[in-house]
Amino acid sequence: MDTGTVAAFLAVDLLLVCTPGADWAYAIRAGLRDRSVVPAVTGLIAGYAGHTLLAVAGLVLLVARSASLLTALTVLGAVYLMWLGCAVLARPAGPHASMEALASSPWQIMLKGAGVSGLNPKALLLYFSLLPQFISPGAGWPVAAQTGLFGVLHMASCTVVYLAVGVLARTVLQARPAAARAVTRATGVMMIVIGGILLVERLAG
Repeated sequence: MDTGTVAAFLAVDLLLVCTPGADWAYAIRAGLRDRSVVPAVTGLIAGYAGHTLLAVAGLVLLVARSASLLTALTVLGAVYLMWLGCAVLARPAGPHASMEALASSPWQIMLKGAGVSGLNPKALLLYFSLLPQFISPGAGWPVAAQTGLFGVLHMASCTVVYLAVGVLARTVLQARPAAARAVTRATGVMMIVIGGILLVERLAG
Protein backbone atom coordinates (compact mmCIF):
# COMPACT_ATOMS: atom_id res chain seq x y z
CA MET A 1 0.00 0.00 0.00
CA ASP A 2 1.18 3.51 -0.81
CA THR A 3 2.62 5.22 2.28
CA GLY A 4 1.35 8.55 0.93
CA THR A 5 -2.21 7.25 1.09
CA VAL A 6 -1.71 6.09 4.67
CA ALA A 7 -0.21 9.46 5.64
CA ALA A 8 -3.09 11.31 3.99
CA PHE A 9 -5.62 9.19 5.86
CA LEU A 10 -3.82 9.79 9.16
CA ALA A 11 -3.81 13.54 8.58
CA VAL A 12 -7.55 13.66 7.88
CA ASP A 13 -8.31 11.18 10.65
CA LEU A 14 -6.36 13.14 13.27
CA LEU A 15 -8.22 16.28 12.23
CA LEU A 16 -11.52 14.52 12.90
CA VAL A 17 -10.35 12.93 16.17
CA CYS A 18 -9.00 16.25 17.46
CA THR A 19 -12.31 18.00 16.74
CA PRO A 20 -14.27 18.21 20.01
CA GLY A 21 -17.48 16.24 20.00
CA ALA A 22 -19.34 13.52 21.87
CA ASP A 23 -16.21 11.39 22.41
CA TRP A 24 -14.34 14.35 23.86
CA ALA A 25 -17.26 15.13 26.15
CA TYR A 26 -17.31 11.57 27.45
CA ALA A 27 -13.52 11.51 27.96
CA ILE A 28 -13.65 14.82 29.85
CA ARG A 29 -16.50 13.56 31.99
CA ALA A 30 -14.50 10.42 32.81
CA GLY A 31 -11.48 12.52 33.73
CA LEU A 32 -13.55 14.55 36.17
CA ARG A 33 -15.76 11.83 37.66
CA ASP A 34 -14.10 8.41 37.43
CA ARG A 35 -11.09 7.00 39.25
CA SER A 36 -9.45 6.22 35.91
CA VAL A 37 -10.07 7.36 32.35
CA VAL A 38 -8.97 3.96 30.99
CA PRO A 39 -12.38 2.21 31.16
CA ALA A 40 -14.09 5.13 29.41
CA VAL A 41 -11.45 5.30 26.65
CA THR A 42 -11.48 1.50 26.31
CA GLY A 43 -15.21 1.65 25.77
CA LEU A 44 -14.85 4.37 23.15
CA ILE A 45 -12.25 2.29 21.30
CA ALA A 46 -14.46 -0.81 21.55
CA GLY A 47 -17.18 1.06 19.69
CA TYR A 48 -14.78 1.89 16.89
CA ALA A 49 -13.54 -1.71 16.86
CA GLY A 50 -17.12 -2.73 16.11
CA HIS A 51 -17.26 -0.25 13.23
CA THR A 52 -13.95 -1.60 11.92
CA LEU A 53 -15.19 -5.20 11.99
CA LEU A 54 -18.35 -4.17 10.12
CA ALA A 55 -16.23 -2.31 7.57
CA VAL A 56 -13.90 -5.29 7.05
CA ALA A 57 -16.92 -7.53 6.56
CA GLY A 58 -18.27 -5.13 3.95
CA LEU A 59 -21.44 -4.42 5.92
CA VAL A 60 -20.66 -0.71 6.18
CA LEU A 61 -21.26 -0.29 2.44
CA LEU A 62 -24.62 -2.00 2.75
CA VAL A 63 -25.62 0.34 5.58
CA ALA A 64 -24.39 3.37 3.67
CA ARG A 65 -26.58 2.41 0.70
CA SER A 66 -29.69 2.04 2.87
CA ALA A 67 -31.06 5.51 3.58
CA SER A 68 -33.64 4.24 6.05
CA LEU A 69 -31.12 2.21 8.06
CA LEU A 70 -28.63 5.07 8.10
CA THR A 71 -31.37 7.42 9.27
CA ALA A 72 -32.38 4.99 12.03
CA LEU A 73 -28.79 4.70 13.26
CA THR A 74 -28.29 8.46 13.21
CA VAL A 75 -31.53 9.10 15.10
CA LEU A 76 -30.63 6.43 17.65
CA GLY A 77 -27.20 7.96 18.13
CA ALA A 78 -28.65 11.46 18.48
CA VAL A 79 -31.19 10.35 21.09
CA TYR A 80 -28.50 8.46 23.01
CA LEU A 81 -26.25 11.53 23.08
CA MET A 82 -29.09 13.69 24.34
CA TRP A 83 -29.92 11.14 27.05
CA LEU A 84 -26.28 11.06 28.17
CA GLY A 85 -26.14 14.84 28.15
CA CYS A 86 -29.19 15.05 30.42
CA ALA A 87 -27.59 12.51 32.77
CA VAL A 88 -24.40 14.59 32.92
CA LEU A 89 -26.36 17.77 33.72
CA ALA A 90 -28.29 15.96 36.42
CA ARG A 91 -25.05 14.98 38.21
CA PRO A 92 -22.33 17.56 37.47
CA ALA A 93 -18.86 16.99 38.88
CA GLY A 94 -18.48 18.24 42.43
CA PRO A 95 -17.03 17.36 45.84
CA HIS A 96 -18.87 14.03 45.91
CA ALA A 97 -18.28 13.08 42.30
CA SER A 98 -15.64 10.48 43.11
CA MET A 99 -17.98 8.70 45.54
CA GLU A 100 -20.83 8.78 42.99
CA ALA A 101 -18.51 7.37 40.32
CA LEU A 102 -17.88 4.31 42.47
CA ALA A 103 -21.50 3.30 41.86
CA SER A 104 -20.66 2.72 38.20
CA SER A 105 -18.47 -0.30 37.58
CA PRO A 106 -15.69 -0.17 34.98
CA TRP A 107 -17.83 -2.44 32.79
CA GLN A 108 -20.75 -0.01 32.92
CA ILE A 109 -18.42 2.87 32.03
CA MET A 110 -16.99 0.84 29.14
CA LEU A 111 -20.44 -0.05 27.83
CA LYS A 112 -21.53 3.59 27.89
CA GLY A 113 -18.33 4.56 26.06
CA ALA A 114 -18.94 1.89 23.43
CA GLY A 115 -22.43 3.30 22.97
CA VAL A 116 -21.10 6.84 22.59
CA SER A 117 -18.57 5.96 19.89
CA GLY A 118 -20.59 3.17 18.31
CA LEU A 119 -23.51 5.54 17.71
CA ASN A 120 -21.38 8.63 17.17
CA PRO A 121 -22.45 10.28 13.89
CA LYS A 122 -18.82 11.37 13.37
CA ALA A 123 -17.96 7.66 13.22
CA LEU A 124 -20.67 7.12 10.63
CA LEU A 125 -19.07 9.91 8.57
CA LEU A 126 -15.61 8.38 8.87
CA TYR A 127 -16.50 4.77 8.10
CA PHE A 128 -19.33 5.29 5.62
CA SER A 129 -18.08 8.29 3.64
CA LEU A 130 -14.40 9.02 4.26
CA LEU A 131 -12.67 5.67 4.65
CA PRO A 132 -13.83 4.18 1.32
CA GLN A 133 -12.13 7.07 -0.50
CA PHE A 134 -8.72 5.77 0.65
CA ILE A 135 -9.37 2.15 -0.37
CA SER A 136 -7.72 1.13 -3.63
CA PRO A 137 -8.50 -2.36 -5.01
CA GLY A 138 -5.32 -2.24 -7.08
CA ALA A 139 -2.98 -1.26 -4.24
CA GLY A 140 -1.58 -4.77 -3.77
CA TRP A 141 -3.43 -5.31 -0.48
CA PRO A 142 -6.86 -6.97 -0.22
CA VAL A 143 -9.64 -4.46 0.39
CA ALA A 144 -10.40 -6.07 3.75
CA ALA A 145 -6.76 -5.68 4.84
CA GLN A 146 -6.69 -2.02 3.80
CA THR A 147 -9.94 -1.39 5.64
CA GLY A 148 -8.63 -3.14 8.74
CA LEU A 149 -5.41 -1.12 8.68
CA PHE A 150 -7.24 2.20 8.46
CA GLY A 151 -9.58 1.11 11.24
CA VAL A 152 -6.66 0.19 13.50
CA LEU A 153 -4.94 3.50 12.76
CA HIS A 154 -8.13 5.34 13.67
CA MET A 155 -8.41 3.43 16.94
CA ALA A 156 -4.77 4.21 17.77
CA SER A 157 -5.35 7.92 17.12
CA CYS A 158 -8.45 7.87 19.31
CA THR A 159 -6.62 6.10 22.13
CA VAL A 160 -3.82 8.68 22.28
CA VAL A 161 -6.06 11.74 21.92
CA TYR A 162 -8.84 10.65 24.29
CA LEU A 163 -6.46 9.50 27.02
CA ALA A 164 -4.72 12.87 26.77
CA VAL A 165 -8.05 14.73 26.92
CA GLY A 166 -9.25 12.78 29.96
CA VAL A 167 -5.97 13.06 31.87
CA LEU A 168 -5.61 16.75 31.02
CA ALA A 169 -9.15 17.44 32.24
CA ARG A 170 -8.37 15.70 35.51
CA THR A 171 -5.00 17.41 35.97
CA VAL A 172 -6.19 20.91 35.18
CA LEU A 173 -9.66 20.88 36.73
CA GLN A 174 -9.62 18.41 39.63
CA ALA A 175 -8.37 21.04 42.09
CA ARG A 176 -10.93 23.56 40.81
CA PRO A 177 -14.40 22.26 41.77
CA ALA A 178 -16.26 25.27 40.35
CA ALA A 179 -14.42 25.05 37.02
CA ALA A 180 -14.94 21.27 36.95
CA ARG A 181 -18.69 21.72 37.43
CA ALA A 182 -18.77 24.34 34.67
CA VAL A 183 -16.87 22.11 32.24
CA THR A 184 -19.03 19.11 33.10
CA ARG A 185 -22.19 21.09 32.48
CA ALA A 186 -20.70 22.35 29.22
CA THR A 187 -20.01 18.77 28.08
CA GLY A 188 -23.58 17.81 28.94
CA VAL A 189 -24.94 20.74 26.98
CA MET A 190 -22.59 19.86 24.10
CA MET A 191 -23.99 16.32 23.96
CA ILE A 192 -27.58 17.58 23.96
CA VAL A 193 -26.92 20.25 21.31
CA ILE A 194 -25.02 17.84 19.02
CA GLY A 195 -27.76 15.24 19.40
CA GLY A 196 -30.49 17.80 18.78
CA ILE A 197 -28.84 19.22 15.66
CA LEU A 198 -28.30 15.76 14.20
CA LEU A 199 -31.86 14.75 15.01
CA VAL A 200 -33.33 17.83 13.33
CA GLU A 201 -31.05 17.56 10.29
CA ARG A 202 -31.75 13.87 9.75
CA LEU A 203 -35.51 14.07 10.25
CA ALA A 204 -35.78 17.29 8.24
CA GLY A 205 -33.81 15.74 5.41
